[in-house]
Amino acid sequence: MQHINYPQRTEWEQILKRPTQTVSDIEEIVNNIFKEVKIDGDTVIKKYTSQFDKVKLDSLFVSESEIEQASNAVSDALKQAIALAKSNIEKFHAAQKTSKVEMETLPGVECWQEKRPIQKVGLYIPGGTAPLFSTILMLAIPAKLAGCQEIVLCSPPDINGDINPAILYTAQFCGVTKIVKVGGIQAIAGMTFGTESIPKVHKIFGPGNQYVTVAKQLATKYGVAIDMPAGPSELLVVADDSANPAFVASDLLSQAEHGVDSQVILVSTSEKLIDAVEKEIESQIQQLPRVEIAQKSVGNSRMILVENDQEALELINEYGPEHFIVCVENEGFYLENIQNAGSVFIGNYTPESAGDYASGTNHTLPTNGYAKQYSGVNLDSFLKSMTFQKISEKGIKGIGTAIELMAEAEGLQAHKNAVTLRLKSLK
Repeated sequence: MQHINYPQRTEWEQILKRPTQTVSDIEEIVNNIFKEVKIDGDTVIKKYTSQFDKVKLDSLFVSESEIEQASNAVSDALKQAIALAKSNIEKFHAAQKTSKVEMETLPGVECWQEKRPIQKVGLYIPGGTAPLFSTILMLAIPAKLAGCQEIVLCSPPDINGDINPAILYTAQFCGVTKIVKVGGIQAIAGMTFGTESIPKVHKIFGPGNQYVTVAKQLATKYGVAIDMPAGPSELLVVADDSANPAFVASDLLSQAEHGVDSQVILVSTSEKLIDAVEKEIESQIQQLPRVEIAQKSVGNSRMILVENDQEALELINEYGPEHFIVCVENEGFYLENIQNAGSVFIGNYTPESAGDYASGTNHTLPTNGYAKQYSGVNLDSFLKSMTFQKISEKGIKGIGTAIELMAEAEGLQAHKNAVTLRLKSLK
């Protein structure tokens, strides 16, 4: 990891730069695939599945027998772990339900707000170097709690045309209604337009590589909503001498192993802590099965020494990390003043992987600085707020004149007439 000591503010933009390609580097490829899928549907989906996933498929559907086989292949211990995680995630997301909001703004003018589920949602589950079945828990559980009628899951097949058993088991366990063997740009395009095998959805959820992220952004041009632009994973840790260097190193590596374009950052006021963490990383990284991926990710990463907590906080808010670990003696300062972070983990015994799997919070979070304006996935992500109003004769008399005056001032005579006719009818 690159060491940066006491950087000037003018250097922050450069040292906090993510190791991602620009949209313009990818957009042409994504656009071309979208155009083809829109015209030729499954034929194009299968063509790109053959090209990118190295397998030719007769059917894109996952059958009931495949799901049953997958269930038998998952160990009882893993099933129990998934059930525990599901319980915690359900508890936390069920607690996010809000009641109907009702208000009589004037006598006879009743306004209220209710929430309705998004009817059709699509879940994208990466399955390349790591089969992220945990993401199904994070997306399908709140979708079911919200009452979404159709939950479509797309995940890329392996070279044998199969999807990882843990993905299939978890999808079935969480109530997914349809599972399709398709990944990458073509999966997002399929859910955007609909094909013979892939239903068109109203909103797409889930993380992916940079190509998937750009594909999701392009989907919004065709009337499909997305959760957020969630790209390569990232983690920022702020730590001082109260932190355990081995724990800090393990957290940094837990995100570094996601992919070669992941990024991890350590910010500290202690040079001693930075040196200790670096030694731990050198030791721990060699024990990882995904050591090559982690090493490339670590090459994108930084250890930044700053003067004080205030400077550290300002730098962190400028970065806007997806995951933010606070492991300092003065943790209250950071918790009270952090403005831009997807999810926050506090103290020596709160690893980021707890949020990834089983604590109950959602791990589908904004990356690439989008924590400055996006929230992570939550129950409301699967709901729409609808407002209602009912006005009585007394109510229209109370607000009618104000509406007439405002409509006339805007030059919208028909708006005014809609009120004037009603007021005249009551005289």
